[in-house]
Amino acid sequence: MAMMAMNLPSNYHRHCSKLLLRHHHLVFPSPLLSSLGRARRALPSNSMSTSDAGAGAFTTIKEKVSFEREIKKSKFIAIAGPVSDDHSALYFLSQVRDPKATHNCWAYKVGDQYRSNDDGEPSGTAGKPIYTAIASSGIDRVMVVVIRYFGGIKLGTGGLVRAYGGVAAECLRNVPTCLVKSKVPMGLEVSFDLLGVLYHQLQSFNVEDMNQDYDTGEEGTCMITFKVDFDKVDELEESIRESCSRDIVFYKR
Repeated sequence: MAMMAMNLPSNYHRHCSKLLLRHHHLVFPSPLLSSLGRARRALPSNSMSTSDAGAGAFTTIKEKVSFEREIKKSKFIAIAGPVSDDHSALYFLSQVRDPKATHNCWAYKVGDQYRSNDDGEPSGTAGKPIYTAIASSGIDRVMVVVIRYFGGIKLGTGGLVRAYGGVAAECLRNVPTCLVKSKVPMGLEVSFDLLGVLYHQLQSFNVEDMNQDYDTGEEGTCMITFKVDFDKVDELEESIRESCSRDIVFYKR
């Protein structure tokens, strides 16, 4: 449904940014942070815009899971967990890696962005197979760390690819998953007499992060901001216009 072109209220974007931006301040031990930083700089990644990352729906895992297997006396432990971005992936790695292990290899996928690391294994024999297992699973916003304790028998290039890719795939095979729909931040300005009708409509569409600002816009009006499932935007607009019997302008980000 087409939107009417209008100038946004002067402080609308500032108001919405409070809903959209969440800052996570996480502290890593200095040696680990330095090591992870080098890994990030050394690895290629695909760039991803915010809109690409949040468009549509995706399947992710509900909680951290693990899978263990012994292969030719080497113990492999795969640990998978949900992540939302590069920073949360590095934090997850810092929580599950074992500094006493021979290798802590990993990969993660967030939308079109991904990274992987062989952590000392021959190039392409660990991180890439782990990422391939993630991509093949159809699961998004997930990281898999495979910890290896060397058992004295070398596996060779092919053996390493099968080992790392295999345990990662098994770890993800039967994990509990959930479908997550991306949310579209929206806003609209209405007169006070329509607030009751509007709130009823918004509740019926299960909107999130609803907020009201009485200082924005013209006198006697209120700016309402919220987030709604991406596939309910058009239906919500039509429902509100019908209920309010007025030509209401919707702002989107």
